[in-house]
Amino acid sequence: MLYVAFLPIINQELNAKVRPAHLEYLNDLYKQDKVFMAGPFTDKEGGLVIYKASSLEEARKLAEADPVVAEGARTLELREWSPLELPLT
Repeated sequence: MLYVAFLPIINQELNAKVRPAHLEYLNDLYKQDKVFMAGPFTDKEGGLVIYKASSLEEARKLAEADPVVAEGARTLELREWSPLELPLT
């Protein structure tokens, strides 16, 4: 299953400090096939990560271990996602 993590920044200074660890963490998970996609919003107010996980609990553990969440630079909203298979016809 896919799980979408919305990560709004709540502390810009702390976010800048832990961002390198955040990027390394996501890169490592991508190599393990646990991250499908990730990236910042163009307004620079946060970003989004799409996790591949077998359960919401696994996805939550992955998302909460992200340094920007664990250190309190960003909040986390995690939702299960069921993408459409396009084209429909």
